[in-house]
Amino acid sequence: MSISLFCLFLITFVSLIFVGKKIKRSKWNLPPSPPKFPVIGNLHQLGELPHRSFQRLAERTGHVMLLQLGFVPVTVISSREAAEEVLRTHDLDCCSRPKLLSTRLISRGFKDISFVQYGEEWKERRKFLVRELFGLKKVRSFGYIREEECNFLVKKLSESAVDQSLVDLRKPLVWLTASILCRVAFGQSFQESEFIDKEKVNQIVFEAEAAEASFTFSNFFPFAGLGWLVDWISGQHKRLKDVLFKLDVLFQHVIDDHLKPGRSKDSKDVVDLMLDVMHKQGKDDDDSLKLTIDHIKALLTNIFIAGIDTGAITMTWAMTELVRNPEVMKKVQGEIRERLGNNKERITEEDINKVSFLNLVIKETFRLHPAAPLLLPRETMAHVKVQGYDIPPKRRILINAWAIGRDPKYWTNPEEFNPDRFIDSPVDYRGQHFELLPFGSGRRICPGISMGIATVELGLLNLLYFFDWRAPDGMTHKDIDTEEAGTLTVVKKVPLNLVPVRVQ
Repeated sequence: MSISLFCLFLITFVSLIFVGKKIKRSKWNLPPSPPKFPVIGNLHQLGELPHRSFQRLAERTGHVMLLQLGFVPVTVISSREAAEEVLRTHDLDCCSRPKLLSTRLISRGFKDISFVQYGEEWKERRKFLVRELFGLKKVRSFGYIREEECNFLVKKLSESAVDQSLVDLRKPLVWLTASILCRVAFGQSFQESEFIDKEKVNQIVFEAEAAEASFTFSNFFPFAGLGWLVDWISGQHKRLKDVLFKLDVLFQHVIDDHLKPGRSKDSKDVVDLMLDVMHKQGKDDDDSLKLTIDHIKALLTNIFIAGIDTGAITMTWAMTELVRNPEVMKKVQGEIRERLGNNKERITEEDINKVSFLNLVIKETFRLHPAAPLLLPRETMAHVKVQGYDIPPKRRILINAWAIGRDPKYWTNPEEFNPDRFIDSPVDYRGQHFELLPFGSGRRICPGISMGIATVELGLLNLLYFFDWRAPDGMTHKDIDTEEAGTLTVVKKVPLNLVPVRVQ
């Protein structure tokens, strides 16, 4: 109660500063805004699921909409045409990131690639990670790891199938993506690691994402340090620090393990390569990439959080929709088993190209359930015009990819899960078609798109080839819901509990 009263006092105090001031009418043609309250603006309209709240507001206000979140103006984009102007036409002027307290802490002072502002440092870090981890050639070279970890997943699920026990499917899918990531990026076996607790990895990822997307007073009321003071009193600053500490302990273990004397260097992972860059700084002519231990930890945070969660979220939503739509499930499993035969003991990545309908299922899952429905926030570096509206420099922009994916202007029966809509359709999810933007587009498109897609394709192929899936006793497919939870990423609120039935 005392904290609430203190916050109320601060808001009232600051609001009095602005009362009576005459605000000059802007000559700019700013986007329309919904009605707002003094001081807090439209903050009260965010709700627990901002992407849904923004969609409802945009339907009444416009697909280019100006919200006042506290003292911070934010432009929300909810149409394909406007998204294309931001992400393609004005990409260079709209590709920076806002400086927020939460992202500053998690990124160790913006030493990563996800939240750092646009510039040469971002370019060098991204170039390095694409070359050494996310490039298509590298992703293909990790194919055997994905195959081995998917095979392990099938074995574990087969054990549950013996006694027909319920499986919370998200849990083994998080383990799958974490297993692949740890081997590819950290050179560690997730199953055998001494310092990665597989029972807690999902919790760590969830806490980190919640921290990145959390409400911090200073993000919306950035005045005179009072915002930071409120965050400190409310405990928000401590929660952010606690998450940072857990990640720091994990990554310090990873780094220490790579620095052990006598460790084999025959096959270098991305941690080895980053440490090599750090140790060679000042010794080579090419000093463009600057790395410290903090840089390495910040980049590992990006890899760890995005690499584990988004793939597991997508596979969980795909299985949710397939179980809810038995005809689609029958169609995709029928194609898979017909094309691959009935006697395969192990799925390989070459099998993916034989099952085209699976790709349509994945596209439709991305359309209905993008893992990050608002993508990551952008910030303008220059004045731009979008759909005729002025957007000044230093303005935050949010792209509501979730709303665009459900817009009836672009999609027939948009709430229906129907992969057939993509038959003979050129629309893809790699950032060139702005009605489908699960990974974003432009310079700040997710660099891990190839690795993420490869994991999702092979993971789903294994789940659908080796198992049939049924709802728990007393439930039917009609009882499987799609209620959401989350902010930065959106997960299925109620666990997807299914019974696996081994078919071979």
